[in-house]
Amino acid sequence: MGITRDLSLAKEALDRNAIIAIPTETVYGLAGSAFSEEAIAKIFALKKRPFYNPLIVHIHSADYLTEVASDLPESAIALAHAFWPGPLTLVLKKKASIPDLVTAGKDTVAVRVPDHPLTLDLLKQLDYPLAAPSANPFGSISPTRASHVQGYFGDDLEVILDGGECQRGLESTIIGFENGLPIVYRLGSLSIERIQAEVGPLLSRTLDDTSPAAPGMLSRHYAPATDTLLSDNVEQLLFSHSGKRIGLLLFQKERHGRPVVHQEILSPSGDLEEAAKGLYAAMHRLDELGLDLIIAERFPDWGLGRTINDKLERATKI
Repeated sequence: MGITRDLSLAKEALDRNAIIAIPTETVYGLAGSAFSEEAIAKIFALKKRPFYNPLIVHIHSADYLTEVASDLPESAIALAHAFWPGPLTLVLKKKASIPDLVTAGKDTVAVRVPDHPLTLDLLKQLDYPLAAPSANPFGSISPTRASHVQGYFGDDLEVILDGGECQRGLESTIIGFENGLPIVYRLGSLSIERIQAEVGPLLSRTLDDTSPAAPGMLSRHYAPATDTLLSDNVEQLLFSHSGKRIGLLLFQKERHGRPVVHQEILSPSGDLEEAAKGLYAAMHRLDELGLDLIIAERFPDWGLGRTINDKLERATKI
């Protein structure tokens, strides 16, 4: 069956607790019924994901939120109204309908409304929400095209819904609430500046390797198979690794003067949204070249540049 746009095939597979791939505006997800422990266990097994790392539950609208979460802070309601559908995940007190397997045994659940017409149509046809981490083996580069998912899982997935290239290209931003105050758990494709414009200053706790409150908090993640380094001084690294087959991941401008196998330029115009959208696809291309080393350039540390740097820092921890 493989790659398709047929929602009836997707629904039939999900209704019998099979796992499928779905498109979102951020990255492709590996989806199963959030109410089914059988389906959730299959997701963890297929991704080889540790059970202490919780999943995100996808719902069709903010109106459905009270079916999966309770005790909603006012700031959570404000953020949902401002950014859903969209690349924002909220971590809230869970209802008993959500299995503990989804939440890594925690009493909170991560929830969002994806902004992709194909997946929203699918969610509206289902009697249950979908749990859906990124559709990649645990720790590897996230997929932004159906072909990336197929390259990872092949025949292990009978349905890969093809929604085209992801429009955001980076995971959702995750906001939780501690003592009633909003806190950033994961930087994503919704900038912190935009969130602060709605709810004011944010606390931040984005690293936890033992008991993460949300996905994306582990120190190593989003990583190519090829050794990768992040630097403020690309030229110096090129000099110190001369003689190796090197690929470059750059923001605006090519580097000249030292031989490299390939250079990926994410945005010649300096547009951070364009760079974010193309980041993972560029990492996939570089990873397929049989290089000795990928050198990534550090981005401006504001707006989505902060998110890109965060992803690259986790990808380059060797």
